[in-house]
Amino acid sequence: MTTADTRVTERSAGEVLGWSRDLLDPALRASVDRLPKAMRHISGYHFGWWDERGEPIHARAGKAVRPALVLLCAEAAGGAAAEAVPAAVAVELVHNFSLLHDDVMDGDTTRRHRPTAWSVFGTSAAILAGDALLSLAMEILAPGGAAGIRVLSTATLELLEGQSEDLEFERRGDVLPDECARMAMGKTGALIGAACTLGGLAAGGRAEQVERLGLFGRSLGLAFQHVDDLLGIWGDPEVTGKPVFSDLQNRKKSLPVVSALASGADGMRELSCLYAQELPLSEPQLARAAELVELAGGRAWSRSQADFLLSEAMQHLAVANPSPRPGAELASLARLLTHRSR
Repeated sequence: MTTADTRVTERSAGEVLGWSRDLLDPALRASVDRLPKAMRHISGYHFGWWDERGEPIHARAGKAVRPALVLLCAEAAGGAAAEAVPAAVAVELVHNFSLLHDDVMDGDTTRRHRPTAWSVFGTSAAILAGDALLSLAMEILAPGGAAGIRVLSTATLELLEGQSEDLEFERRGDVLPDECARMAMGKTGALIGAACTLGGLAAGGRAEQVERLGLFGRSLGLAFQHVDDLLGIWGDPEVTGKPVFSDLQNRKKSLPVVSALASGADGMRELSCLYAQELPLSEPQLARAAELVELAGGRAWSRSQADFLLSEAMQHLAVANPSPRPGAELASLARLLTHRSR
């Protein structure tokens, strides 16, 4: 195990994400290059490396939060970030497998200000590209041993269960906040928790330390989903890259919406009727639905839950006793992720 240098001045969260991206991208591109031609083409389009014809472009990339957490947790456990690059690549591949499928299931036509892969290449082709990324992730992680594969495989199954529950909730009118939180923990918290666990494992961290890093990630992941759900309703489309009120138009049973529907507040029957409407909601109806969620306290509840979960994550991080500089950077990144605009 290589000991990380803790004398380096703490970097900002933005600098950490840039550093992580610089480490991740060459290995990620090399991994995707191993895919069959058609799946490589769609995957590269989805990652923003080229257009639908395969011509290189410079599209806005995702934040690559999960790989950054892998690399920082490796350093927090006393190792070198370079040791955790394969795990960071594997986590990013699984995340993007889920995004490709997510866009198909939700019918979203825009991601990061560009047409989604399925809307360009077709539903079946996008699904197959997503499947290829999942298979590739396990292959990339395999040389590190069975423990890492078990962590990522278990998280992927939790993610899939969360996605399944998410779809089921769209057909139900009686979803409770606790059920929605459990679904969100699977859909988002599990993979972020796995990212932190894999970083600790890559560094050869102590068992309790690795466990606490994973718990840090799970709490942060649920907080992240609360914020994501807030942005899915009130986020600026110019910043998020998603259509205005996108989650409401898709009738997503997101955390603030479920909290509002379960509140018993005046106007919830109106919100329930809007959600039950088969035709697409008009702009005034979407704005009214957002207003009703806020009036019922759904917006404030999700914000307070995100803050509580951030505090919980920080407690787990402290118990993990990370190396000082990466520990401080993990805390800074966690604060950024729970108070972001996209």
